[in-house]
Amino acid sequence: MTTVASTIEATALVGTDWAAEGHAVHVMGPSGRRRDAFGIAHSRSGLEALVKRLARFGPAAATPVAVEHPDGRLVDVLLEAGHPVVPVQPNAIKAWRDAEVLSGAKSDPGDAEVIAEHLRLRRHRLRVVQPCSAATKALRTVVRARDDLVAQRTAARNQLEALLQATWPGAIEVFADVTSAICLDFLEKYPTWSSARLLGEKRMAPFLVKHGYSGRRPASELLARLRRAPDSTDDLDHAEAARDAVVGYVEVLRSLNRSIKDLDRSIAAHLGEHPDGKLFTSLPRSGHVNAAQVLAERGDPREAYDGPDAVAMLAGLAPVTKHSGKHHAVHFRWACNKRFHDAMTTFADNSRHASPWAAKADARGRGCDHPHAVRVLARAWARVIYRCWIDATPYDANRMATPPGSPLTKRHERNAMKRSFSDLGVDTEGVTARPLLVLGLPALGEALHGRGR
Repeated sequence: MTTVASTIEATALVGTDWAAEGHAVHVMGPSGRRRDAFGIAHSRSGLEALVKRLARFGPAAATPVAVEHPDGRLVDVLLEAGHPVVPVQPNAIKAWRDAEVLSGAKSDPGDAEVIAEHLRLRRHRLRVVQPCSAATKALRTVVRARDDLVAQRTAARNQLEALLQATWPGAIEVFADVTSAICLDFLEKYPTWSSARLLGEKRMAPFLVKHGYSGRRPASELLARLRRAPDSTDDLDHAEAARDAVVGYVEVLRSLNRSIKDLDRSIAAHLGEHPDGKLFTSLPRSGHVNAAQVLAERGDPREAYDGPDAVAMLAGLAPVTKHSGKHHAVHFRWACNKRFHDAMTTFADNSRHASPWAAKADARGRGCDHPHAVRVLARAWARVIYRCWIDATPYDANRMATPPGSPLTKRHERNAMKRSFSDLGVDTEGVTARPLLVLGLPALGEALHGRGR
């Protein structure tokens, strides 16, 4: 179970306003009286001084610290010293400050005071950070680095394709993926239309053999694609500039490809060493990278989640209900961990091709569009993975083959449906459910996720 900040017998409450070079700190007593306010540098000596100064106000376990960014070296140092770290939402702090400071004045020390006051008055609603293990932190580092590099490669690919569309459209049509090794080699050798003007089958065929082309298309067909596209300009200055630009993008994409492959190997190594690695790789069609993404963003402390619904909310798989007067609407949950959301929905979409019950649970047959249907399935997987995770047991496809009419299945469906409708504030009396999934997925995807996104 998660730890609520109000359960801590606090001798002092601390608010910190994070910055790149320094941090503003405000220490407040339980009654709201200011006990100290100071600034520290974001350095080794500054963080050590912070821990020593906070020790004046009592034991570290009785001095919770509120932060807007629940990661980084500041949080690591506070956790190592034994301080409970309480993350607060920046939007909530902004709204609190705007309501309290009518003049609109803003400063780092003032923000630290607002954060400390927010912790003092709202700690019954705030949760203490549950630190991840060293293995999870290491895995998260390489996974997020790979995700960032993939995003950079996508941006570089789009820029290269836009350049080729303007200067040499035929180069895009030859190979399926502009970022592939053979396409980059082709662009390096033939960066402009004029450089490939004399290219024929006698040159193209050996090029394909040399680079191990596996597209099963003859050289004549690839050349036909090249010739069908519009010709480029004959302006020599423009062609020379285009050649330099194309070669520059080729080098960037090659470097990104190498780095991504290196990180893939690092991810596989860290995932194999992680205690929960076998559990997540046992999921159907998860693969090493996607399994590592799910594990890294989910974390490994079991006490961080009250149940599978908390996991679904963190990943943005559970909807948000807005009910006021006669207005009732169900919306997509935007406030979530975007990386976790992408990892879970990617896995759920891929699982349809390897898991029979996941394929049968496809909600598109009930009028949902593809993103909505994938979220419905991902929430089902959130429940299944949570059970495996709590039991520390790898996924077993045979357990998902329970006959739909069995008492076990019916009981799980009834209980899960009641919990989910209760979370949404919907009265379940008189509601008829059509079973969707085994192992406790709520039966009505439309009621849980709404007709729209």
